[in-house]
Amino acid sequence: MNDNGYRLERDALGEVKVPIDAYYGAETSRAIENFRISGIRFPRAFIRALALIKAGASLANMSLGLLDRKIGEAIYRASMEVAEGKMDEHFPIDVIQTGSGTSINMNMNEVVAYRATELLGGRRGDKSLIHPNDHVNMGQSSNDVIPTAIRVAAAEEIHRRLIPSLEKLVSILESKSEELGEVVKSGRTHLRDAVPITLGQEFSGYAEMIRKDLSGIVNASEELLELPIGGTAIGTGLNTHPDFGKKVAEYLANWTGLGFRVARNRFAAIGSQDSILSVSASLRRIAVSLLKICNDLRLLSSGPNTGLNEIEIPPAQPGSSIMPGKVNPVILEATMLASCLVIGNDVAIVEASRIGELELNLGNPLIAYLLLQSIDVLSNAINIMCEKTLLGIKANFERCKQYAEASTALITVVAPLIGHDKAAELLSRALMEKRPIKELLLEMGYLDEELIKKIFDVLKMTRGGLIVREALRGEG
Repeated sequence: MNDNGYRLERDALGEVKVPIDAYYGAETSRAIENFRISGIRFPRAFIRALALIKAGASLANMSLGLLDRKIGEAIYRASMEVAEGKMDEHFPIDVIQTGSGTSINMNMNEVVAYRATELLGGRRGDKSLIHPNDHVNMGQSSNDVIPTAIRVAAAEEIHRRLIPSLEKLVSILESKSEELGEVVKSGRTHLRDAVPITLGQEFSGYAEMIRKDLSGIVNASEELLELPIGGTAIGTGLNTHPDFGKKVAEYLANWTGLGFRVARNRFAAIGSQDSILSVSASLRRIAVSLLKICNDLRLLSSGPNTGLNEIEIPPAQPGSSIMPGKVNPVILEATMLASCLVIGNDVAIVEASRIGELELNLGNPLIAYLLLQSIDVLSNAINIMCEKTLLGIKANFERCKQYAEASTALITVVAPLIGHDKAAELLSRALMEKRPIKELLLEMGYLDEELIKKIFDVLKMTRGGLIVREALRGEG
């Protein structure tokens, strides 16, 4: 050590200054200098997954008789400390780095090795007791470890956070559909008058969208359970025991409660990111559904005096710095921005999955960050939208009924009786003369007052069927 707060370490390229207090070493220090690009660090979920892999590797190598038990147990303990979040400040490397993720893998190897060395009474930075490559990275390569960590982290976050948030969203939308089942309103297509619908029916559509999105992410996440661990550099498993990958996958499955297993073909699992693409596409689908739902709710709550104002959403905060008392749908809008981010991330993940040649995909570090960010922001946005907006939605019953009964599309109900062309002519006349459709139908002798009353039941219209024919049969 020297007087200026650094210690000197050596790697294959020579001497490197490392901060005295750092648990990382020479390779991490070089990466810090080389990749000062975005300032974005790897998320906690990824660090946890990577540390669990190191813990599983130490146990696997001990059980196979390849790693001294004293060293292996120290590595296991240090890895678990990292997995629990006790060493997060020692992972400063930018996510924009070497495409295989060698830098973040070595960052982990160094931190675990030096912490394990301390646990054995050694000095931080001393590789003589426990070596980052020879011991912590035993039986591994960055090329199989990093894609394994991506899959483990994403699967954990999807099952721990995203799936529960989507299940809650479906439940609330279904509850609102039932609560608003009798609130009849005008439908709208192309933002123009359409036949009646209930708010409950609209919300049932939203619930079904999210239910299918939930099924999609559950199915896509199954692909994440196949891990390339044990394939080492290119999938052949050179320099590792044939049972190493299987054992690590079993440890990961026990710790997470997820069915991790070794990939059937580790060449594909290392050389491509097809499983990640499926998951990212499912996340994009959720984002698109949220955009649709949030935009609809913004329109339905627009006003209060100059918009549709069919529903009221709970106020979350003042909406304007200049207009007193203005309240905006801020939670819905924030959810839409989160959705836009996820859609953009999917595009970047697709591009990152396309780079790399032959046996290795080079987009891994960026893919890891973007995928986990998408899972994170979707989970957060959905939970906030459920709690601060959806649960408190109320219908403006009279406004909805007013729009339903004023819709020009009500003429549709008599089209089977008088024909499409005559119905269109009658509507044009009603609009020109500013007279009710019902009045003209009576005047022209198409229907009597009693039939008009039966047929122009807007709630009955929302239930479908041949209303005019049924009414006429009843008369006969």
